[in-house]
Amino acid sequence: MFWTIRLFVCGLTCWIASANLVLAEDTPLFRAGAAAVDITPTRFPVVVNGMFEERYAKSAADRLMARAVVLDDGRTRIALCIVDNLMMPRELIDAAKDLAKARTDIPTDKMLVSATHTHSAPSVMGCLGSGIDKDYTEALPGLIAKAIETANKNLEPAKIGWGVIQDWDNTHCRRWIRRPDKLLADPFNVKNVRANMHPGYQSPDAISPSGPADPDMSLFSLQARNGRPIAVLGNYAMHYYGSPLVSGDVCGRFGEKLATLIDTKAGSGKPPFVGILSQGTSGDIMWMDYAQMKRDPGLDKYSLALANDAKQVLDSIKYHDWVPLAMAETKITLARRTPDAERLAWARKTVAEIKKYPLTLKPEIYAREQIYLHDEPTRELKLQAIRIGDLGITGIPDEVYALTGLKLKRQSPLAQTFNIELANGADGYIPPPEQHKLGGYTTWAARTAGLEVEAEPKIVESLLGLLEKVADQRRKSLVDEPGEYTKAVLASKPVAYWRLNEMAGKKASSAVGKLEADIEDGVVFYLPGPASTAFSGSQINRAMHFAGGRLRTAVSELKNSYSVELWFWNGLPSDARTDTGFLFGRGQDKAASGDILGIGGSANKQHTGKLVFTNGDLLKTALAGEQVIPLKTWVHLVFVRDGKHVSVYLNGHPTPEISGDADMGCSPDVKQFFIGGRNDGIANWEGKLDEVSLYDRPLTAKEAAEHFAASKLSPTR
Repeated sequence: MFWTIRLFVCGLTCWIASANLVLAEDTPLFRAGAAAVDITPTRFPVVVNGMFEERYAKSAADRLMARAVVLDDGRTRIALCIVDNLMMPRELIDAAKDLAKARTDIPTDKMLVSATHTHSAPSVMGCLGSGIDKDYTEALPGLIAKAIETANKNLEPAKIGWGVIQDWDNTHCRRWIRRPDKLLADPFNVKNVRANMHPGYQSPDAISPSGPADPDMSLFSLQARNGRPIAVLGNYAMHYYGSPLVSGDVCGRFGEKLATLIDTKAGSGKPPFVGILSQGTSGDIMWMDYAQMKRDPGLDKYSLALANDAKQVLDSIKYHDWVPLAMAETKITLARRTPDAERLAWARKTVAEIKKYPLTLKPEIYAREQIYLHDEPTRELKLQAIRIGDLGITGIPDEVYALTGLKLKRQSPLAQTFNIELANGADGYIPPPEQHKLGGYTTWAARTAGLEVEAEPKIVESLLGLLEKVADQRRKSLVDEPGEYTKAVLASKPVAYWRLNEMAGKKASSAVGKLEADIEDGVVFYLPGPASTAFSGSQINRAMHFAGGRLRTAVSELKNSYSVELWFWNGLPSDARTDTGFLFGRGQDKAASGDILGIGGSANKQHTGKLVFTNGDLLKTALAGEQVIPLKTWVHLVFVRDGKHVSVYLNGHPTPEISGDADMGCSPDVKQFFIGGRNDGIANWEGKLDEVSLYDRPLTAKEAAEHFAASKLSPTR
């Protein structure tokens, strides 16, 4: 298996008097304890949630556990408990914390309790077509409290270390953008789904993932002073694998697999080693790679692969005899997306006519969900941040996208940060705002995805504030690292250069000057761009995916001699519509004429799949290229207008792909410029764009070739 690995280890200078671990008298002692409590149901059958329909289990395939660690730096004591369950309501978790506080004196705001998100555990929270298992729901808080209590009793002098490795092979975005001619319907019979989960392997109906993946296997490790492993708490963004009922799934097997790879009996004494895997930000993430042929390694092999990741981190960790602990929490109230009067009336009528429970039909399920949302229009969320030396941990009571986790990691003031979702509650999927426009299951209004559209940025801002508080320092700024290609473009002095590396917002910023571009609905962020360190150095080069939206701006410097440079990735087959898609347009908003460049579709067989320049419906001049543009491949393009003459260069080739005369389809004084579509909004781009620059002069063929050469990518046709 090919692994792309990046290792680093973070930490603080230990407060020790000498290398033989003898502490100064005024230095507090760092202690840690861990425990695993069996929470497998003892009475069957049990209700199991996690799908649209309610399910029942007659036995357990393997054990469910509540795994806890308690940390104490001599001043602050905190507890983390990771529970094998799909999701737990805040009310249940709060009850467990109250019990644990009574037994340990650890304040409840110094406890984090989260679910592993196994889809094979007894239901303790109603969702979609499932109710709860009453007996198990009543028993679980006491079992969680027991795990924290036992870990607290097991406190002993300890040392701690942390680190991270990147595993790109075992986590992928499961939510894919669909072709505009292949929309699906939502449960309310509206055909509006541009992105949805599980498109199928190499599906012709899907274009590409709707967001990035987070490949980090992060962890902290606890050892007794004699080197005996106490516990490892890992974190990986992967939704769940899939297991028989009842089961802890991959998080349940992780600790056992890890224990086989390390010497858990090093030193002497008890209690036994506890291996824990917590749920990272994986609302849109799963193990399948739908861009490839189907590969199913099986649950055991997959769990072992993640354990091997953890082992590689452990082999490089530097341990510390003492580090400071800090923990902070806040509560925020968010609105739910409640139904309007028409939908509420439909929901009530539909529910009144239901004759059979539990529910199995999506319209009935979502009708009932509308009533739940109407009856409880707001939810209070509990957010947390933990500092362990120079390691940060956030606790989020939702299923958040990988992009959300990456925002927190990039801006955290601490050297390493990971995010535990479904912590301290479960309030459903939290898509970034732009993802709501694409629809799909993780946006359909229900208790599982019902919070307001702006919930995600509010959660991110609150968590960054908590990280600043526990770290006692400001968050990091989002700064792009320029590569050789970027420097080459900047040296040619464009009037605007949109790198399209944004993670959020309604504006694309320019790397030169102050010219911003407005981002329309139907554009999503932070997808992989052309793969070369020449773009963003040690950072991953990012791009925007255009799924019906455009960027729009106003540029006064262009006149009738100008150039456009960009990288494009077309995701739409050329037979999908009359025009495959337009890369840019210059002209009056909503007008049919202007300077327009795109890829021809089925309207003209001579132009199908080829680049086509047109000056619009009024002048009707069309200049076409000769080669068919490859599908789902990054291509470098330079468009040049020099008075009446138009040229288009591809991938650094000195001979232009398009060359000819064409009058401007608009006045040279027109300022409006559109990226990812033409000015009248017809057949907007379906795919990715990156590194868009505008020049107030004609670029030469030599400059175009030099810029492409700076990308260090192969000059193939």
